[in-house]
Amino acid sequence: MPSSPTPRTLGEALDTAKPYVLSLFRIVVGLLFFCHGASSLFGWFGGMDGTGATIEAGTWPGWYAAAIQLVGGALVMLGIGTRSAAFLSSGSMAYAYFHEHQPEKLWPIQNGGEPAALFCWTLLLLVFTGPGPWALDRIFSSARTSEATAETRRQPSAV
Repeated sequence: MPSSPTPRTLGEALDTAKPYVLSLFRIVVGLLFFCHGASSLFGWFGGMDGTGATIEAGTWPGWYAAAIQLVGGALVMLGIGTRSAAFLSSGSMAYAYFHEHQPEKLWPIQNGGEPAALFCWTLLLLVFTGPGPWALDRIFSSARTSEATAETRRQPSAV
């Protein structure tokens, strides 16, 4: 009677899923960040602070932060230039926290800066982990690699 395979540990099963969960994490974080920008720029999802209002174009720093949220969130969500988009977005949230929230009170729970702090650290994590396997960058790069390999095979060897 053949022996049955040894059962995998929970840790091994979780490690197998890690890259895919990282992609899902990136997609959700990017979508949430995008929604913040869309609400400020276009009044979507109830607008700024649920009032339906939008931020006046070109106002510093709010309009620029919202533009970074919209574009950076979309890029992170899609997995296009994830590390660069996450780095810029993380920096904008660090600025938001230290310039807008921290002067009021020290702790994020006291100064309303929890979203800025969480987005800052979450996006910084994506700078180091990368986008995971479900990213458009990965699809585009594998397509380019396949095309280059096919082109190499078509060229006659110089003997």
